[in-house]
Formats: sequence, C-alpha cells, structure tokens
Amino acid sequence: MKITRVNLENQQIWIYVFSIILGLIIGLSNEKIGASLEWAISPLIAVLMYGMFAQIPFLKLREAMTNLRFMSALLIGNFIAVPIIVWILTMIFPQSTPVLLGVYLVLLTPCIDYVIVFTQLGKGNEKLMLAFTPILFALQMILLPLYLWLFIGKDMVGIVHIEPFLEAFLLLIVVPLIVAVITQLWAKKKAIGDRVLEYTAWLPVPFMALVLIAVVASQIGKVYSDFDVIVRVIPIYILFLVITPIVSRVIVMTFKLDVDAGRALIFSTGTRNSLVVLPLALALPESWATIAAAVIVTQTIMELIGELIYIKAVPNLILKAK
Repeated sequence: MKITRVNLENQQIWIYVFSIILGLIIGLSNEKIGASLEWAISPLIAVLMYGMFAQIPFLKLREAMTNLRFMSALLIGNFIAVPIIVWILTMIFPQSTPVLLGVYLVLLTPCIDYVIVFTQLGKGNEKLMLAFTPILFALQMILLPLYLWLFIGKDMVGIVHIEPFLEAFLLLIVVPLIVAVITQLWAKKKAIGDRVLEYTAWLPVPFMALVLIAVVASQIGKVYSDFDVIVRVIPIYILFLVITPIVSRVIVMTFKLDVDAGRALIFSTGTRNSLVVLPLALALPESWATIAAAVIVTQTIMELIGELIYIKAVPNLILKAK
C-alpha cells in the first residue's frame, strides 16, 4: 500500500496514540535510553513548527492581526478565565508549595508553539494563533510573577527568570518562522524551492509523533519516581482539560467569534506551555526542582492525551460548523 500525505493525516490520531505508548515503553523499560532523548525535544519541535509554518500563507497574517474581537477573547480567556479556573481547582485540591509552584508554572502560561499545530489539526484558525503568539508570549512573562505572588506569596516573585522563555521563543518560533518564510519566497522564484515547499507538508505528522515519543520517553521516569505526589495533581489536570473548553465556548458566544476563531480560542486556553516552563522548574533549588518538574511533566502527558481528544471533540462536538 502506497503511503500518501492524505493517508498519513487521516491516520494521525492513531499514529500519535502509538507514539505515546511507544514513549511509555521506552521510558519505563530503560530509563537511561529514555532520558537520553531529552536533548532531542527542542530540535524536533523546531522542525515540527517549520513544517507547520511553511504551510501558512503569511501574506494574510496582517488580516488576522486586525481581529480585535479574537484578541480580546484570547486575552480574557488566557489571563482572566484560566487563572480563576486554576485558583479554584487548587483550592479544591490543596497541594504543598513545591507542587503548587509546578502546577501554577504550567497552567498559568498559554502555549506558544505546538498549540498552532493542534489548532490546525482541530480545524481551527492557526493563522490567528500564529499572529497573536508574540502577545501571548509577552503577557505571560509579565503576568506570571504577579500570579505567583497572588497565589503563593511575595517570595515567589524573584523565582521565575525570563531567559528560558526567550530561548524557547527564539528557537521554537522565530527561527522556524524565518526559515519557513525564506522557503516560501524561494518557492515563488525557483522550481526546486516549490518542490521543497511541497515536501514540507509531509513534516507535521511524523515530527509530532517524534516529539511525543521524545517527551514521554524522557520524562516518564520523573513521573514514576514521584508517583505518590503526582497522583494528587492528576484530578486538577483532568478537570482543567474538561472545564476550559466549556468556559471558552461561553467566551466565543459572548464575543460572537466565527467557528474557526472560536476553535482556536478553545485550543489556546486548553493548551499550556509545559515544554517551555520545564527549564524554569529545573532551575529551582534542588529540593523543589524534582517535584515541580515531575508535576509539569505529568501535565505534559495528560495534555497530549487531552489534545488527541480535542482534535476530534472540538470540531465535531464542542464547536461544530453551522
């Protein structure tokens, strides 16, 4: 049977499920091999984002940036609704301070990278997500210390550093974006460039699968070793994945967003910045770093499973086309 790009995309959910299972097997059967894959996560995401960006018509992004209703809904959803949801959930399921720090780091920061891929897979407007990524990036850097101060205390203000965010934004967004634009310009002038651009359409599905394998395999050991702590945060993550689409649906109705923009909002509020905030957790004092990192990795695994459900549920159940 000949493998075509259409076949690959039609089977992507099962490919991702298999990837998560394979990552679990690798990480649990041989922790050393699993941990050795950690270095590959950022490069794999960078290639994934390049493949995604190469398919986006950037000349139309100027139109997306003028969508003030979406911007308002996006900011309210991510920086007002989500913090309230997170605060309520942590009141219902109280945790120790290191665990809370991990939960707040990961749930209060909206995703700025692979959310674009999942938005596209879930039939949302990925161009809108891309256009407003710099705004999400800047605001989360400004507001995260404030949230930590409000939710935990003033001692937390100086604990978060900007460098990991800047590094992730440059390597995972800016560089792939520039290379994708160069590829599109090349495709307009040269036949070989056009062929390269065509080949980039094959990248998202296999590289998303590789990202899933690398993340799960390299991080599952941390989750397993602190499972007695981790099991107490799982209800928070599950409820977060369930509640945020419902709240986002209300925001979509309030701002009268079109279907594609509404789906983008749902994916944004439900998808968190786990791969970017992980370095923040690892930079904490050692006694806190292990617990906070394990808490964040648990959210990553729960979210990846949730995203596979979102891909089908958002366009077919939560926000169907009229």
